[in-house]
Amino acid sequence: MATPQSGLEPTQDASGQARRERLKTLREAALHRPVLARHLSDGFNGRWSRRQWVQASLFATIGMLVASIVPGFDGLDTVPAHVQRQSMALTLPPLPLARTQGEQGDSWQVVQVEPGQTLGELFEQMGVPATTMYRILEQPGAKQVLTRLRPGAELGFDLPVNGKLRTFRFDRDDTHRVELSIGEDTITEQVTERPSHVRTVVASGEISSSLYASARKAGLSPAAIATLTDEIFQYDIDFSHTQKGDRFSAVYEQVWREGERIGTGEIAAATFTTGGKTYSGFRFEHDGQVGYYTADGRPLKKAFIRMPIPYARVTSGFSKARKHPVLGRTRRHDGVDYGAGTGTPIHAAGDARVKFIGWKSGYGRTIVLDHGRGYTTLYAHMSRFGKYKRGSSIKQGTVIGYVGSSGLATGPHLHYEFRINGVHRNPLTVTMPPAEPLKGAALAAFQAQTAPALARIRQVEQIMYAKVASAEKAKPAKADSKA
Repeated sequence: MATPQSGLEPTQDASGQARRERLKTLREAALHRPVLARHLSDGFNGRWSRRQWVQASLFATIGMLVASIVPGFDGLDTVPAHVQRQSMALTLPPLPLARTQGEQGDSWQVVQVEPGQTLGELFEQMGVPATTMYRILEQPGAKQVLTRLRPGAELGFDLPVNGKLRTFRFDRDDTHRVELSIGEDTITEQVTERPSHVRTVVASGEISSSLYASARKAGLSPAAIATLTDEIFQYDIDFSHTQKGDRFSAVYEQVWREGERIGTGEIAAATFTTGGKTYSGFRFEHDGQVGYYTADGRPLKKAFIRMPIPYARVTSGFSKARKHPVLGRTRRHDGVDYGAGTGTPIHAAGDARVKFIGWKSGYGRTIVLDHGRGYTTLYAHMSRFGKYKRGSSIKQGTVIGYVGSSGLATGPHLHYEFRINGVHRNPLTVTMPPAEPLKGAALAAFQAQTAPALARIRQVEQIMYAKVASAEKAKPAKADSKA
């Protein structure tokens, strides 16, 4: 057994040696084999081939896409890691010494009354008990003001840090402020006057669509517009027929307080230009009566108004003979009938005393007014009277009764008669007696008072309408048709 084994050893050693040599040769060849990069770089002459440019562009595009897509994954929800939090106390600014000690002057809170808000709701909102409110209302004059508060009114509450009302403030009127210092047992009142001043201004405008719209745009209040139409110029101008281009001006006073306009006064002077004619009116007090006068001192208020019912329609005129709608026979109609609905107010045609009031046969409910100097007026077929009796003094324009159909009437209307010394006259055409003009010292005082106002109106109108006047002067004159 030993001999054969010893005989194979030389052969195995020779084959193993050969394998080792072969492996060594392959390893040496692999180590010295050129790689792709070296192969590509071999023979590089400083310029890239077309294939190299294509590969480089492809790699660059892929890199840009990866760079733009990868950051988008940053917003993916991740489970928040537990972070330990710590709190830190910050030092706040110290309260003013006056506030900490509750001193007056550093704790006022001013609130405005909202529409529909009551005084009790305001006190509850401020945390003030109702018992304190009732104590305030018991003060002289406080209840009359505080229970009639209008939206926008301001109330002041002096509430220190302890929350107990110390002082309450409100405005008694436009110029007086009341402060109530509230103690445990008593309340002390202090009234201070709020300074105000008056400015005299001129409002002027030209009608473009309507008088009301143009006057409001010029700054006049609705009350001032009513004064123009219903008091100053009601006898001379028919405002239902005003037209585009008519002009108006008014001098009036404004009351200012602390930079805020709190009210307006009466119109001191006014002008109205229509149909090429200018009317003027100036406010003046004479013998205890305030009225408006023309520039020469004649009252604008006429002795009578022609229509006891403004803007009413005439249903039957003044006639010597007509067929009575109820009796059916021909008879005189010594007045004018105005058709209006039942309950329409009837106004006194002039200043007068009540001569008769009551039922007057076919006239029904009737009032007869005596205006003096032989003038009387009659108002018939009323539904009811005003609160007057025989001998009562009545001013022009006062409502003396209401339209009805009492007596011999087929429907609701007013029968109106105008008499001079007992003779019936047509109230639509009769010449009304002129009012007495100012004379002597009264006229001199009137002219001295009204001259500055008239000068201001002329100054404003010259500035506002200078361009219009220049354009009118530049128009060529019309040739005479007879030439």
